[in-house]
Amino acid sequence: MTETVVTRFAPSPTGYLHIGGARTALFNWLYARHTGGTMLLRIEDTDRERSTDAATAAILDGLSWLGLHWEGDPISQYARAARHREVAEELVRLGKAYHCYASQEELAEMREKARAEGRPPRYDGRWRDRDPSEAPAGVKPVIRIKAPKEGETIVRDRVQGDVRFPNKDLDDFIILRSDGVPTYMHAVVVDDHDMGVTHIIRGDDHLTNAARQQIIYDAMGWDIPVMAHIPLIHGADGAKLSKRHGALGVDAYRAMGYLPAALRNYLARLGWSHGDDEVMSLDDMIRWFEIEDVNKGAARFDFAKLEALNGIHMRQMDDAELLEDFIRTLPYLENGKLIADRLDERGKAQLLAAMPGLKERARTLVELADGATFLFAERPLAIDEKAKAQLGDQQKAVLRGALAALQSVGQDWTSASTEAAIRAFAEEQGLKLGAVAQPLRAALTGRTTSPGVFDVLAVLGRDESLARIGDQID
Repeated sequence: MTETVVTRFAPSPTGYLHIGGARTALFNWLYARHTGGTMLLRIEDTDRERSTDAATAAILDGLSWLGLHWEGDPISQYARAARHREVAEELVRLGKAYHCYASQEELAEMREKARAEGRPPRYDGRWRDRDPSEAPAGVKPVIRIKAPKEGETIVRDRVQGDVRFPNKDLDDFIILRSDGVPTYMHAVVVDDHDMGVTHIIRGDDHLTNAARQQIIYDAMGWDIPVMAHIPLIHGADGAKLSKRHGALGVDAYRAMGYLPAALRNYLARLGWSHGDDEVMSLDDMIRWFEIEDVNKGAARFDFAKLEALNGIHMRQMDDAELLEDFIRTLPYLENGKLIADRLDERGKAQLLAAMPGLKERARTLVELADGATFLFAERPLAIDEKAKAQLGDQQKAVLRGALAALQSVGQDWTSASTEAAIRAFAEEQGLKLGAVAQPLRAALTGRTTSPGVFDVLAVLGRDESLARIGDQID
């Protein structure tokens, strides 16, 4: 019988869900879905100084927005401190760990001596085999694991291959501090074991941690989960990811107008690929995702690629579905307030009617909002500088004729009927269609770019269209 795969995402709530964390969560989620397993969520909140409820809420919100749903309730690592202590004491009883009474002065001396001899600073094991009866009075000890001194520890990794660590470099590290607080290294192992985690998928900055954690697994006689350490994300220039490159919270990407589907698609392609497939649905990713296909090298984050991919997802989306996503995102968009404030049922219907033309010209929801503002603008329209150039005296004379032509269109006001009227007018005046369409667009939208001008006329409706053209002639 094959075991059910259990993955976990374990963020620290010291800030937002950053883009590297979001990709780690995605890989865990995809692998769990691909294998018919489950993904659990653990909040690693043992750092009480820096952990905040607001950060936890931001992480949960970011995961939910991306559509990465976990099984069960999120688990608090801090709440499990008693269990971590219990395992540390058990290791002492088993002779696999020991109480260490070395003072801060002694530890500083050890570091200085190692530095003078050109060695990395390591604890020298002075309490490893001493009798507890030698313990100095009134000193609270830490608990250290007995790390093997000879040979090597091998991390068998699904992405990195076998990674070997000489045991002489893995000193007897602390698993329980003198105040009874477990170290991160220890708490992670106990939690992963108790949660039944079978596969640990995390950043390759945790590789050396994996070697130390295996020592705790071995000491307790527990099975070591399958390890997969994925490469970090770098900027487009190959440097470590910074805010300049896109090391922002997932909430910032929502505010920049990216769709969850496009961001998921883009993050999946950072360090993992399936042939030449660039545009992937969620079902595709779940079907294709194999952890062994993740690259060893660092992935490069490129905003231009994300934006292009987002535009493709927008154009491929059903109009009604895109409208729902757009309305949901309006409160987060800097330029979404005008639309959000005026969005009644009629406005929604107009937006839906305009969507085919709007999404052709937009790569993000910010650009979509920008393109849609003409629908919600109040008369008389504010005209931008470029559009003003289309509304000189000569163009206004053309607009007068166009207005008369459009007034002759009755209640059958559609893009086809208005186009027929304007084409007939242009022909009659010996004008190119563009010479009429450009001032019309400026009068109707206040811009020089918009969906097709006849689509704009149809979406605005007869009364609003005629009134806006009239405003510019007068």
